[in-house]
Amino acid sequence: MLIAGEVTVQLDEMTAPRRLIAPLLLAICLSGAACHQAGPAGEPDLGERASQPGPAAGSSVRVEVPKVEREGVWQPTAGGTQIPLWPANVPLAKPDSGDQPEATGNGSPTVGGRRWHWASYVTRPTMTIYRPKGRNTGAAMMVLPGGGFHAVATDLEGTEICDWVIRQGMTCVMLKYRTPQVWPRVNGRQRRPDVLLGLEDAQRAMGLLREQADEYGIDPRKIGVIGFSAGAYLAINMSNTEARTYPLTDAADRESPRPDFAIVAYTARVLDTSRRRNELELAPWVTISPNAPPTLIIHAMDDPVDDIRQPMAYALALNDAGVPVDMRLYARGGHAFGLRPTADPITREWPGQVEQWLGSLGVL
Repeated sequence: MLIAGEVTVQLDEMTAPRRLIAPLLLAICLSGAACHQAGPAGEPDLGERASQPGPAAGSSVRVEVPKVEREGVWQPTAGGTQIPLWPANVPLAKPDSGDQPEATGNGSPTVGGRRWHWASYVTRPTMTIYRPKGRNTGAAMMVLPGGGFHAVATDLEGTEICDWVIRQGMTCVMLKYRTPQVWPRVNGRQRRPDVLLGLEDAQRAMGLLREQADEYGIDPRKIGVIGFSAGAYLAINMSNTEARTYPLTDAADRESPRPDFAIVAYTARVLDTSRRRNELELAPWVTISPNAPPTLIIHAMDDPVDDIRQPMAYALALNDAGVPVDMRLYARGGHAFGLRPTADPITREWPGQVEQWLGSLGVL
């Protein structure tokens, strides 16, 4: 475990909105990436952090900017090939927004001195393939962006991550999963939905990658995941279950949906916060499998959205189950920094930590 210091963190406790409508997504914000839903075992509400004036590019200071939403299907950056996860004639459960057309927009505040962007009202999920430039190690990384299950942070925690992944000689696969999906409240407490649409999409994508590994030039035994915030929670789910909640469609759904390695960046929704502060027990809906893959956890001690106790509880549970787990913890960095370098060391050093860890596993 690498710890660069310690800062006390306190989560806000507010009530999450239960009805999602178009204007609400205009309020998507970051205390890092997209906002989160409140709850005893979750994150704070959609809301906006205080504006701060004038950071230079790459600054750790985050500035509020106008939020703009446009109807239209998200399109990949150069070099990406977007592929539907299911045939068009396969019916899928819809997100909370129903048949509302897909839209894209920018969130607020800035990260690393720049705006970040999202997609939401996603009814037909996709994966976008980016091939490595130059050498091909045969390894692949599925990127699971955050967004609080309200949206998918497509650049900050998606395409920008893929830019780095392909430079390491790996194929990168960015998942655009079905959103929004509000977590319900039972007896006043937030809980995981029985069917998590993003997990279904991630499992389907993993099956497709393994079933079509030869076509994509990847080793089906070297396919891992990296998840951020809500996407990190999906990575945790993928790691600890092979059960699917959707009807099997074809041969891809007979492949294992479990990743071969997992990287979990600033996760939440796993800690039972009804207990005393340092008990570090998992939420009732979290199960741990001894078959979970080797896992690397990245987190900042001062994260104001996802308390440091969240990844600590998960790491301890994996360790108890005999699963190899590494942690890289830093004093500062906040939440949802992605790969945008700032004055906070975590934003510049975590890619090197990941590269070193993947080398130790024989992936690179």
